Amino acid sequence: MSVDDRYNNLAHKSGGESASGEQHPTSTVATLAGRPLLSNAGIPLDLKWLQEVRVNTSAVERRAQTQVARRTVKKEWQAAWLLRAISCMDLTTLSGDDTDERVRRLCAKARQPIQQDLVQKLGIEDLGIKVGAVCVYHAFIETALHALEGSGIPVAAVSTGFPAGLSPLPERVAEIRRSVEAGAHEIDVVITRAHVFGGRWQALYDEVATFKQACGAAHMKVILGTGDLLTFRNVARASFVAMMAGADFIKTSTGKEPTNATLPVSLVMVRAIREYAQQTGMAVGFKPAGGIRTAKQSLDWLALMKEELGLSWMRAELLRFGASGLLGDIERQLEHYATGRYSAEYRHPIA
Repeated sequence: MSVDDRYNNLAHKSGGESASGEQHPTSTVATLAGRPLLSNAGIPLDLKWLQEVRVNTSAVERRAQTQVARRTVKKEWQAAWLLRAISCMDLTTLSGDDTDERVRRLCAKARQPIQQDLVQKLGIEDLGIKVGAVCVYHAFIETALHALEGSGIPVAAVSTGFPAGLSPLPERVAEIRRSVEAGAHEIDVVITRAHVFGGRWQALYDEVATFKQACGAAHMKVILGTGDLLTFRNVARASFVAMMAGADFIKTSTGKEPTNATLPVSLVMVRAIREYAQQTGMAVGFKPAGGIRTAKQSLDWLALMKEELGLSWMRAELLRFGASGLLGDIERQLEHYATGRYSAEYRHPIA
């Protein structure tokens, strides 16, 4: 099989896009162990469920270590998985020195994430590979919308006092509404970590539910800031509360914490997603963000999703990588597959 055959095989099994980029018609957003799942609509806060949450730290860490140590996919399958990683990427720029021109360059890269000569060498012209979304500050929503017009690529905006999430609640809610009114399709919100430390689950639930209401039709990704949450049990409980309150995605980090996405934390969150799906019949997406910089790392996370949740989660509707530098390394690996040679990093600029 060629790379595009492998990619289409993966897309078909996961219920994702066909080679033409069209969605396969389905009444469900995912399946888990053969059970159809709907989009998350949230449920009332279940404190008993939270009280019963336990996480075996040593078991989680051992499982994550085996994920990295075991063999990964090779050759044309690896190339297909790397293309899948690109299609699940939130191409991001969240720097203090961002400019309209930088955002326009990023959007151009989002439209054509792989250089055209490499696309031809791989024989994947018909796949129409593009990233999952472009993520920017509110000030650059309009710029991104214009630059992505007609591409079908969503614009995501960080909100709610990103990255600390400590501005007054009315201001954070107003910030969401302004971004939605400006045209953002997705909103990445930040929780108040202090609610987790204090076990104020009702306050956290109400906060996220308020954010969800303000998002309206826009998809809401809830950033837990896992590097600040201290324990896996805190991560699991915060994940459940966010999902109960209606999160479309739960996201590890802002990318600004000292510790961002790690495989052990991701395993805890992914298993929370699985348990929530089993209990409610609703699917929630997952977004690891910050610290994922190499093609090999993206394969580790894709393998984690496949083994813990299944192929349904290996697509942009339910998986996003929050990344900026990751794409360049994936391009280098794809070029090595196509030519047998590694190219210099400067040949694959992002923005």
